[in-house]
Amino acid sequence: MGTQSTIALILVVVGYLSGAVPWGVVLGKVVRGEDLRSHGSGSTGATNALRVLGWRISAAVFLLDFLKGMLPVVLGRALGVDWWWIGLSGVAAVVGHCWSPFIKFRGGKGMATGGGAVVGMFPWLILIGLLTAAITLLTRYVSLASILTAIGGVLIALLAAWIGDLPWQAVLATLAISSIIVFKHHENIGRLLNGTERRFGERAV
Repeated sequence: MGTQSTIALILVVVGYLSGAVPWGVVLGKVVRGEDLRSHGSGSTGATNALRVLGWRISAAVFLLDFLKGMLPVVLGRALGVDWWWIGLSGVAAVVGHCWSPFIKFRGGKGMATGGGAVVGMFPWLILIGLLTAAITLLTRYVSLASILTAIGGVLIALLAAWIGDLPWQAVLATLAISSIIVFKHHENIGRLLNGTERRFGERAV
């Protein structure tokens, strides 16, 4: 195995292990003595942290989850690794976040970590965060905003690749990440359809 291939494999492992750090659980236990998995939806991400632990901890969880998705992608681009491996490292980070081996393969729903990964590949996608905010404010459903943003991210990535601003490998990685996010929201989709989904700002117990 060549040096470049070894670096690429290490990058994917770094992506997975970085993504697997459950910051929602860590900060919940350190700051509040609460296990986020035992409250609300049981998710370890920023949305459940907001409902259970408050906005300050939620903001910290979001930032750390975002950065752990961005880290391997930015590192791979800096090292000049092939785009296939860069995309795979971003997907690995999201897989690690959603099914973390550190917490019995539980985790979050991948939105912040996936957002970090795709923004690392295509920085202009950070503007799609405005879509998330707008849908959340209009509907007060974070889950709906997350699902529509994930789908919108794929469409924007396709457009960027079509005009030559983004490699197609990055589009495939974005599609994989978005698919994971939508899959992890399958219970939310059911609650949205039957009208029992929690709205933004509602406290959880």
